[in-house]
Amino acid sequence: MTKTILAVDDSGSLRKMVAFSLEQAGYMVVQAVDGQDGLDKAKVKTVDLVLTDHNMPVMDGLTLIRKLRELGSYQTVPILMLTTESSVEMKSEGKAAGANGWIVKPFHPEQLVNVVQKVIGS
Repeated sequence: MTKTILAVDDSGSLRKMVAFSLEQAGYMVVQAVDGQDGLDKAKVKTVDLVLTDHNMPVMDGLTLIRKLRELGSYQTVPILMLTTESSVEMKSEGKAAGANGWIVKPFHPEQLVNVVQKVIGS
């Protein structure tokens, strides 16, 4: 069965690149334009992995992670931050919110696919 990934980022070009890379690797990708959109879509269909940016309008990535972790169906779903924020403080905040890992932008599509495969398989 095809695994589904929720990609949450306010940059349309980044969402398209993430979706293209992951779809080429055999995943189904649901795209969301900000944290609130991501939360709404996550409530409709539970996904196998969430990739979220941090700095977004309406709802940031850390808030999204906290809200997802409050939902029973998302307590064990892997969540990766996909952001330019790479400080130790921000990574600590992400981990405290419930993030399982961190990918720093910019990144190579192959790197993204490799991390996703390690986290949820193919």
